[in-house]
This record gives sequence, C-alpha cells and structure tokens, in this order.
Amino acid sequence: MRGETVTPAANNLILKAQRASELMSPNPVSIRYKATVAEATALLTDRGFSAAPVIDEAGRAVGVISRTDLLVHDRERMTHVGPAVHETEDPFARKALWQDPLPEGFAVEEVDPTMVCDIMTPVVFSVLPDTPVAQVVEDMLGLRVHQLFVVDRNQVLVGVISALDIMRHLQPIQAPTT
Repeated sequence: MRGETVTPAANNLILKAQRASELMSPNPVSIRYKATVAEATALLTDRGFSAAPVIDEAGRAVGVISRTDLLVHDRERMTHVGPAVHETEDPFARKALWQDPLPEGFAVEEVDPTMVCDIMTPVVFSVLPDTPVAQVVEDMLGLRVHQLFVVDRNQVLVGVISALDIMRHLQPIQAPTT
C-alpha cells in the first residue's frame, strides 16, 4: 500500500458504535489470581495474547498480567544452585540430584512457585457497558493502553475492548449522493 494515493473520501471515517457494549469482545479469556506464572506464560503464549485480565473467585477483575510482567519477573528472579557441599565437609549433607548423573531421558526442572497475583499489574482500567464510545477512545488514549476491560455494576468482568475492536468498527463516511 506504500506509495498509493489515498482519496480524500477515504480519510473520513466514522465509528459505527454508540456504547462500549457494541465494541467489546464478550467473555474475555482471563486467568485466576492464584494461578502460577507458568500457567500465565502458557496462556499468553498459546493464545497469542499480550495481556490477560486477572480475576478473583467472584469473577471481578483485580489486575492484568502481561508479557512484560512475565519478562520482568524472569529477569529479576534469582536462581542459585550454590556451591555443592562435599561429603568431606559434611558427611550428613544430602547429595543434590544434579550431583549424580541422571538416567538418559530425564531432566531436573526447577518449578517457579510464584503466583500471578505476586507479579501482575494491580490496576484494571475499565468501563461500564453503557459508556459512550467517545469516552472509551478518550480513556484509551489518555491512559496510553491498548485495551480496556468492560465490567458490570458489580465489577464482574464481561468484556474487553482492544484497539483492534475499535478499528473493526471504523467505516468510511458515505458521501451524499445528489
């Protein structure tokens, strides 16, 4: 599309929606706040998401977990396999698994016990289903976010609005025919 001339009529777009409920994708995929970081990583990776809402037992959005949160956690997490204790130093010390050769096909995996609630961003930018679309766009631009969550009056998560959802509802203004 580079180098193509855009006609003035194509520059005029209108958002064909009135309320957040018309823009949102209903029933967004979410993750429990007590899920592990490994579960969050699998969810975001397998689904190709950059972020997902974090919900409590009542289905209320309590935060957002993003790929950035996972990367920061991974960078800041320290893993020490620190000096092995030799039997001559402490005859009662238990030998670590990695000191003996493992049978072929076996590996030692370190399990990260960190939960999503420990690393999530504990802020949820949300709107109600009846929020006017102009407010939705203004909020997304003002907050510099790619998505807003839609919650009902009880703060239960009912949808998500992404920048792509807004773009899907853009349509060219039809020039009046004379």
